[in-house]
Amino acid sequence: MSQQRRRRMAENYLVIWIDANINAENEDCQYTLSQLRGIVNEVKTCITAEECIGLLNENKEETSFVISSGQLGQVLVPNIHGMRNLDAIYIFSRKEEFHTEWAKHWTKIKGVHDSIESISQALQVAVKQCNQNNTVVSIISADVAGSTENLNQLEPSFMYTQIFKEILLDMKHGQQDIKDLVTFWQHQYEGNEAALKIIDEFQRTYNPTFAIWWYTSQCFTFNMLNRALRTLDGDIIIRMGFYLCDVHRQIEDLHSKQMNQYHGKTFLVYRGQGLQKADFDKITKNEGGLISFNNFLSTSKDRDVSLAFANSALGAPDMVGILFQMTIDPKESSTTFASIQEVSYYQEEEEILFSMHTVFRIGEVRKIDMHNPLYEVDLKLTADDDQQLHQLTDRIRQETSGSTGWYRLGNLLLKIRQFDKAEELYMALLEQATEDSKKAYIYHELGRVKLQQGQYEKAIPFYEKSLEILRKNLPEDHSSLGNPYNNIGLVYHNMGNYSKALEFYQKASKINETALSPDDPDLATLYNNIAGVYHSMGDYSKALEFNEKALKIEENALPSNHPSLATSYSNIGGVYRDIGDYSKALEFYEKALKIREKSLPPNHPYLATSCNKIGVVYHNMGDYSKALEFYEKALTIEEKALPPNHPSLAQSYNNIGEVYRNMGDYSKALEFYEKSRQIFEKALPPNHPDLASSYNNIGEVCRTMGDYSKALEFCEKAHQIFEKALPSNHPSLAQSYNNIAVVYNNMGDYTKALGFYEKAHQIFEKALPPNHPDFARSYHNIGGVYYAMGNYSKALDFYEKSHQILEKALPLNHPDLATSYNNIGLLYNNMGDYSKALEFQEKALKIREKSLPPNHPDLATSYNHIGEVYRNMGDYSKALDFYEKTHQIFEKALPPNHPDLATSYNSIGLVYNNMGNYSKAIEFYEKSLKITEKALPPNHPNLANSYNNIGVVYHNMGDYSKALEFFEKALKIREKALPPNHPYLALFYNNIAGVYNNMDDYPKALELYEKALKMMEKSLPANHPDLGYSYNNIGMVYFGKGDYSKALSFLEKALAIRQKSLPSTHPLIQETKDNIDYVKKKM
Repeated sequence: MSQQRRRRMAENYLVIWIDANINAENEDCQYTLSQLRGIVNEVKTCITAEECIGLLNENKEETSFVISSGQLGQVLVPNIHGMRNLDAIYIFSRKEEFHTEWAKHWTKIKGVHDSIESISQALQVAVKQCNQNNTVVSIISADVAGSTENLNQLEPSFMYTQIFKEILLDMKHGQQDIKDLVTFWQHQYEGNEAALKIIDEFQRTYNPTFAIWWYTSQCFTFNMLNRALRTLDGDIIIRMGFYLCDVHRQIEDLHSKQMNQYHGKTFLVYRGQGLQKADFDKITKNEGGLISFNNFLSTSKDRDVSLAFANSALGAPDMVGILFQMTIDPKESSTTFASIQEVSYYQEEEEILFSMHTVFRIGEVRKIDMHNPLYEVDLKLTADDDQQLHQLTDRIRQETSGSTGWYRLGNLLLKIRQFDKAEELYMALLEQATEDSKKAYIYHELGRVKLQQGQYEKAIPFYEKSLEILRKNLPEDHSSLGNPYNNIGLVYHNMGNYSKALEFYQKASKINETALSPDDPDLATLYNNIAGVYHSMGDYSKALEFNEKALKIEENALPSNHPSLATSYSNIGGVYRDIGDYSKALEFYEKALKIREKSLPPNHPYLATSCNKIGVVYHNMGDYSKALEFYEKALTIEEKALPPNHPSLAQSYNNIGEVYRNMGDYSKALEFYEKSRQIFEKALPPNHPDLASSYNNIGEVCRTMGDYSKALEFCEKAHQIFEKALPSNHPSLAQSYNNIAVVYNNMGDYTKALGFYEKAHQIFEKALPPNHPDFARSYHNIGGVYYAMGNYSKALDFYEKSHQILEKALPLNHPDLATSYNNIGLLYNNMGDYSKALEFQEKALKIREKSLPPNHPDLATSYNHIGEVYRNMGDYSKALDFYEKTHQIFEKALPPNHPDLATSYNSIGLVYNNMGNYSKAIEFYEKSLKITEKALPPNHPNLANSYNNIGVVYHNMGDYSKALEFFEKALKIREKALPPNHPYLALFYNNIAGVYNNMDDYPKALELYEKALKMMEKSLPANHPDLGYSYNNIGMVYFGKGDYSKALSFLEKALAIRQKSLPSTHPLIQETKDNIDYVKKKM
């Protein structure tokens, strides 16, 4: 994260000042900036509306305020008013009368101001209101009766801020902590003179008796602490830990001194604020439940002051104005609160300040304004003997363990995924540790940190050091050794070293099976881990066996709605998904989701995980709208539950991007992949494998869009990360080679493609068992290159190797087997063996009809390929029948501008062209062209194909000028999109040459045919069938010119190639022989 961004995030506010006349050297300008920076540290200036919009889009995490000149405001406001992160707009103009009228139509404009002092006052009020509205509340329903099952519903923000407070109060703090915080602040507020003066004053005067004075002063101390508690920013919470403790203890001290003043009588206090509609809905549904304020809670004895705050929140999007009326009974509760009038910065206010995590019972909710969303909510401070509160407190204390505050703190930082801070803390503890037991624990935790950071190679030495110490001091079968063995297994699993992973899991298993009872949930966790390795190895039956062992233990040992059961159901669902049994996968994923809906809060990240997994199954089933529905549900949960740069959010964006890619909406796909990448770049170390996967996704969509240089750039970026982050035989490295190979294949550089596919295959040979499905895919990829190179016998050899593995590894109706039959069928089609081609395409269709829903795009692909075979056999009515079946599915399954629909129109057009029905052919080709122009970028190769097809029809109709026009359009695109010797370019030169040949312009025809031939000779192997096509064409030109000996020479070359590369029954061989006989007769 950049230093500048980290500074701004410390407070979470951004001011943008926009004026065409801003001049940083000008004294007035400098004065304005200093005034604004006295309120909000991060102030940006810009001189155009575009710059301002860009800044708001870049900084969606921060609450933003815009100060605009009147003239620019009229252009800017309509473009930014709807942005969620924009809180308020202030118009800054000496000519108020010119702007008052238009400004009053926009609710976020908070006045037209003629002085910076006036704006500063308004901004200060707005920031205070935002602070008030940003107070985080947790709501716990009344029926959470205290069972472990129900207590899992506690929101993380409630639990973790409470744990932070307990840990910090348990720790010792001294003068060094104050010095460290001051140094941190000086760095944060560098260049902000107003803030630096306050920091200097803090350094000189601070002592614990002034803690509340500093808290209420509304300077950055308040903003920074509350933002850190709201976002669980461990770094700032720890730095300000002494200060948090001082505020709490000063409230405690005042509370003990003031208690006698209340004489045991109940009294009321008030708090006004805005509340998100989602939180307000929870309150209305949970009368009798509990509500906790997760930071220090400021209240007032003056109802009118609080009501003003509630009113101020009206008008904000998705916000409700709330007046909390709180009943306090000092006899029943020892909760710490105090009147702070005498120690506050604002001594004129009757403020009662409660310590963190004050918990109330929710009472009646009343609407107090018939025209606006303004409500009064009765709350009652919980009594000391409140059973539910006791259970909550106990549950929270169980959540982290450790002998001292620092150790508990490390555990907490790992739980909230703040790995860098956890590492810093554990390294410091390691320097101080003298006992072996502590060293073993710290090394183990550092291993956890590195595992979570994706730095697997670095995790292993830490785990091994921990294990070494434990083995020195404990017998080999001691239960404490099980966990380190398990975790080392986990690291090797992530590294793709499956045999090593199994070795360590089995060591852990041997210990745990002896040391633990047969129904211990820790044993189930281990079995799930072992199942995960077998799953990765493609041994699905073994994976299921261990997953079911785990499930059996959990069903006996845990309540029916325990989250661990959901994890087991989810794991089993994952195996069924990979063996292609989508209905079973859905059944188990839905069981997992049901449990999580019952046992977790509505915005828990595990709910999002379940939604994502169900989305993946629908995605695999080709039901893209359902997949999108579940992916978006997951994203909605994660946006509420997780910080904005959490990796899980990035994964959800990836999933949505993938659906849009399959739906053919490439710009949308790219938009979501980019969102994902931006998060990964901020949240992960630069060499994390997940970042590489993100680059691969962007590369894939660029490839699909025909932008091969961009695709290669991203695939190579990904590969560089994998090479640094993973061991040399990791399967993900092989997949990375595959991705690069696909791009080279599309570029027509078959030797390069083959080289990368073979590198991938070498890794798979070392890393995977011989019948792993990825092995089969590798053989298939190599076969695909040989197919493109025209070496059909080699291609068939690799396709059959691939198919044999799939038959052993997968169930009989797995969709991957259908894909394999389909590809072998395509090969036979190209070889002219149409009966064989039909046999394999029908096998593929049979599987797809059994395993896929009736409108799955893969079914349409099968119909399309069968249609292709019938077309080549000259059975045009059958071909048309299958092409139309294809089209019907695509129309139901895909959006109206999907490129596959264009391909389908092309296929139908092709049949009509073969049938000589040229007007129908043109009609369908133009439909295809219309979609292609909308769906794809202007230089996409598919667009060239559409122009080429239309050119072929005009050629067949004898309209040579029209044919040339379309062929040249196609060529122009191909020349921009493809490397200079790509075989597809040669095809277009051949087509143009054919027109000139038919126009009897033999020199031009010959020139272009020879150009095509040179390209093919450079890019294709010596016996490629397309070379035979080129020699045949050149031969026929010489025949047209009457140069029969030259004609014969080229036709015999064509025949030699075709006899080597095609089966003896292929129609093209007979056609060439007929041409030779014809030439010989003329001679």
